[in-house]
Amino acid sequence: MIGSSYPLLDIFWTMLEFFLFFVWIWIIIMIFSDIFRSHDMKGWMKFLWVLVIIVLPFLGAFVYLIARGGSMHERAAQQAAQQQEAFNQYVRQTAGSSGGAADELAKLSDLKAKGAISDAEFEKAKGKILS
Repeated sequence: MIGSSYPLLDIFWTMLEFFLFFVWIWIIIMIFSDIFRSHDMKGWMKFLWVLVIIVLPFLGAFVYLIARGGSMHERAAQQAAQQQEAFNQYVRQTAGSSGGAADELAKLSDLKAKGAISDAEFEKAKGKILS
């Protein structure tokens, strides 16, 4: 019977080990993403940090968190702000490409002034824009 051969405390201990393992993996992923996100480090310095974390994972991760952990949130916030600005720029470019009714009327006015369209065509197009 499994209940008598694997006591409840062992189940809790195994769950704790599993949880700590996934926390450790998450910490390593966050450190690697911070290393490669950092613009203030040169390539060879990034290589050294990755090498230290791969060769001496616990010591390397703890030293990295002590040495550079204070500014990890700043780099993450900076990247999030850049992504948000890129998204906002895309939305403005996509949604604002038509320019609205005022922009269309200005274009029509220019075409009429240049003689490209007649007064009747101008009034017809203006009616479409304003309706």
